[in-house]
Amino acid sequence: MERTIGKHCASLIEDRSTIQAGIGTIPDAVLEALSGHKDLGVHTEMFSDGVMKLIEKGVVTNKFKKKYKGRTVTSFAIGTRKLYDFIDDNPQFAFLEAGYVNDERTIRANPRVVAINSAIEIDITGQVCSDSIGKMQYSGVGGQMDFIRGASFSEEGKPIIAIPSVTNKGISRIVPVLKEGAGVVTTRAHVHYVVTEYGVVNLFGKNLQQRAEALCSIAHPDHRESIDRAIHERFGSKYFSLGE
Repeated sequence: MERTIGKHCASLIEDRSTIQAGIGTIPDAVLEALSGHKDLGVHTEMFSDGVMKLIEKGVVTNKFKKKYKGRTVTSFAIGTRKLYDFIDDNPQFAFLEAGYVNDERTIRANPRVVAINSAIEIDITGQVCSDSIGKMQYSGVGGQMDFIRGASFSEEGKPIIAIPSVTNKGISRIVPVLKEGAGVVTTRAHVHYVVTEYGVVNLFGKNLQQRAEALCSIAHPDHRESIDRAIHERFGSKYFSLGE
């Protein structure tokens, strides 16, 4: 599943892009799927072994960045002993303050920024929850807001929310409404691309019903009927959506 999501994300990334990807199975899968790309740059809050492997393969060169050309920019790294040995005293890296790395103005200065972030759930209008499960706080917001917004303002940039369609228990991550008490980390006004193992949709510029129908198309097949029913109850017949 992660590899499929990684391939979908990689299909959106052009050569010479500057990527942001964190830690986890989905970012790792995206990086693994980029082995055939050329001259990528990296500007990210943090990274793991996947970036090292792309540098070793010559995929990441940072040649076409405008900020710290030729160097991978980050605030911190978490990975294996091999990774720590690789970055130790390595001039290819610039470890800088998160306040600078995550500054939207810094991010957007690079062309073709592709920000890849994940979420706990997303509702059918595009509201993204990535820090809580209902009222229970699960994590911090991290740099998601900064990089999603920075990528959206970057020249030819692409902000991406990449999620499995269901949880480990088979519960849909694409839902009619967020759980009570859930926090909206990335607003629907800032969401562009959403990726699951079932495909890619671009929500930017769509009205609420069109967004809902697009997200339903990449939900898990077991949940599409219930999501479609929720869409009909909320918006009425699909044949009367704005613009159709």
